[in-house]
Amino acid sequence: MLKFIGKRLLWMIPSLFAVSFLAFVLIQLPPGDYVTTYIATLAASNEVVDQNTATQLRERFGLDDPLLVQYGKWMWGILSSGDFGISFEWQQPVSGLIWERMALTLVLAIASLLATWAIALPIGVYSAVKKYSIGDYAFTAFSFFGLSVPSFLLALVLMYVAAVEFGADVGGLFSQEYETAPWSIAKMVDLMTHIWLPVTILAVSSTASLIRVMRANMLDELPKPYVTTARAKGLSEFRLLTKYPMRIALNPFISTIAWLLPNLISGSVVVAIVLNLPTAAPLLLQALMAQDMYLAGAFVLLICALTLIGSLISDILLAMVDPRIRLE
Repeated sequence: MLKFIGKRLLWMIPSLFAVSFLAFVLIQLPPGDYVTTYIATLAASNEVVDQNTATQLRERFGLDDPLLVQYGKWMWGILSSGDFGISFEWQQPVSGLIWERMALTLVLAIASLLATWAIALPIGVYSAVKKYSIGDYAFTAFSFFGLSVPSFLLALVLMYVAAVEFGADVGGLFSQEYETAPWSIAKMVDLMTHIWLPVTILAVSSTASLIRVMRANMLDELPKPYVTTARAKGLSEFRLLTKYPMRIALNPFISTIAWLLPNLISGSVVVAIVLNLPTAAPLLLQALMAQDMYLAGAFVLLICALTLIGSLISDILLAMVDPRIRLE
């Protein structure tokens, strides 16, 4: 297992280089650059920027350098000192902008993932064991509801209900007095009182899809001869389900970790904007719109790293859960 993990970690290095270069190129593909976008924004406010100022800005940000030179400088800064560059728009080091947002995003993503698994796993098993029952039909209706309702609409409805009916503080992850306060026990408690709303919204669509996956997998396994044999030997129904068909049915369930973590980060842009969450998604969208290549590139690189880490975790868990899977 250690050899397998080491080999996968080594393969991550060229993968990250390839994705970082691709992201760097794609961010600069649209016509113009950050200075062009900046001038257009000022022009919309009836402010005029002369050509000399634009040239000075491009020289200051190194935008006149060839693409490979810009990429090389960026990667050398990351590898040598962990410097992701300076954000053009914010005029701050990228690392200072992204780490706290990425930390909050990961907390939100992991909480949503755990909530998704805690709900989808038992419901999927129940729906398969009690297929075509009233409970199965009810959970099926919930699944289709979760898949069909847009997350931003669910966010607006839950915000209204929480604020109007229960008087809860909605929007953001902290109360006003804790937004800029240093981390403490009180701030963590305040985070816990606010995080339930975005976790609920993000978990609904993921839960709905995973319920269908788990139900379908269990329905494939339950009629098989090994289940009939185990039942004939007198195993209790609970032990039979958890020891045999459920372990096999978990394979596709576990494999979703590879895409679920990055999807919760990059796929929740609208929800994060609606709820005013200080997470990575709104800042990534803003960086892409402004062609702030260092800030956007850093986020894309981190999302890629999360995808690779999620794939590694999925493979390790699959090898542990299903003895039929071989590492080679």
